[in-house]
Amino acid sequence: MTQAETCVETFDVIVVGGGGAGLAAAIEAKVAGRSVLLIEKSPALGGSTAWSIGSISASATPHQLRNGIQDCPADHWRDMAAFNGYLDPRDNPALRRILADAMPETFRWLLDKGVRFFGPMPEPPHRKPRMHNVLPNSKSYIAHLGRAARKAGVTIRCDTRAVDLVQDAGRVVAIDCESARARKRFRARGGIILATGDFTSDPELKALHMGPQEAKVEGVNPTATGDGQKLALRLGARVLNGDLALGPELRFIPPTKTNPLLLLPPWRLLADFMAWSLEHMPSALLRPFVMSFVTTALAPSPELFAQGAVLVNKAGERFTDETDRPVYAVPDQPGKVGYILLDDRIARLFSAWPHFVSTAPGVAYAYVADYRRNRRDVFAAAPSLDTLSTKLGMPAGALAATVARHNAEAGNRPKLGDGPYVVLGPVRAVFVHAEGGLAVDNEHRVLGADDRPIAGLYAAGSTGQGGLLLKGHGHHLAWAFASGRRAGRNAAFAAVTEDMVS
Repeated sequence: MTQAETCVETFDVIVVGGGGAGLAAAIEAKVAGRSVLLIEKSPALGGSTAWSIGSISASATPHQLRNGIQDCPADHWRDMAAFNGYLDPRDNPALRRILADAMPETFRWLLDKGVRFFGPMPEPPHRKPRMHNVLPNSKSYIAHLGRAARKAGVTIRCDTRAVDLVQDAGRVVAIDCESARARKRFRARGGIILATGDFTSDPELKALHMGPQEAKVEGVNPTATGDGQKLALRLGARVLNGDLALGPELRFIPPTKTNPLLLLPPWRLLADFMAWSLEHMPSALLRPFVMSFVTTALAPSPELFAQGAVLVNKAGERFTDETDRPVYAVPDQPGKVGYILLDDRIARLFSAWPHFVSTAPGVAYAYVADYRRNRRDVFAAAPSLDTLSTKLGMPAGALAATVARHNAEAGNRPKLGDGPYVVLGPVRAVFVHAEGGLAVDNEHRVLGADDRPIAGLYAAGSTGQGGLLLKGHGHHLAWAFASGRRAGRNAAFAAVTEDMVS
């Protein structure tokens, strides 16, 4: 008997990953009457769901109906394809249909669990407003679904990392795990569901599917290390669309202090009050509150560079062409960060619509003054370049020399003019999420050699994206919940089948 077999527990269904997809799978499998274990490598539940902005896209929702919006899954399915552009041949239209068809009921399922939303908000090329924003923040999903899972009787083990899948006669029957206390083996009668997210923070898989420079770029969620993909690849599975991702893109570094919105408890009454306020209170009263969120760790608009802003490193040196994928050069700079330098003209330009510094889709736009008020840690201003260099701890005269050299070589690009000057940063290069998920069939079974299902193995969420393209806001979370629920039910049914056979 191996070390892993010295302590063995058996369940009907085992879910790997404690984010939105994993919790949805665990709840549905338990509601189906099966014993369920959910393991999570981190100390607490959350996954990439807790890191997200929290938008979810769906049709035929109560929120649409209240606003007189007539919508249906078939139109949602068609409109999703409009986001794909030249990548459309790489999409999985069958899984896209499953997502669109599942979302009306899945949205109501989330409401039933206590999750609250504001919206719907428009997002072209959607022809109808479908983007719903969670209230008060994305951790609401984890709080309510975690509570529902525990109430239903799901066994949850955090600080437990999956290290290997175990097969018997070609079927996945168990998973070996490690915790601080021991190494354990968990057996599954019906199936194991991989719901561990994507691989935005795994250099190995990024180098393999994207390239060596992408491997240097960090992920927004540091725990998204492709654990599920790696486990399944050892059994002959394959990754689809591994080279596609949202990013790399520039993002402001997160604030050192936790955003007040993220500290709000996920109480239903509070979420309902926030929804009422967003609909009825004057925008002038709400704007300071909303700005504390919009100026957190979002992306600076590329229009800043189109209008002449310059990207420099910690030494005050310009290191790349800002209009030609500057994000790829940032990981090679000291500290993997850069700073955006604006002159007075650019700073004034980005003080009002339509020139914004950053935006949270469907929420609000942030301008230079908003960063001055809300993000003093990424905002610096001075009347001269030399004073600004000193304030930022850069070598004396560095910014002045950089601007002089840039203006001499600017060509058709706008030159930097007079001060006062503003620097926004540090900014870093990050991946928000990756599209590279395991190939799965329409029942969320992981496909192995010759595209045959690997018996006993399922995947949901980003881990089991199956070639589905999820462009546009709100589709990754939608897929997490819809595919998680379906995978949970399918694994529960497989457990029943196993009982009947035995």
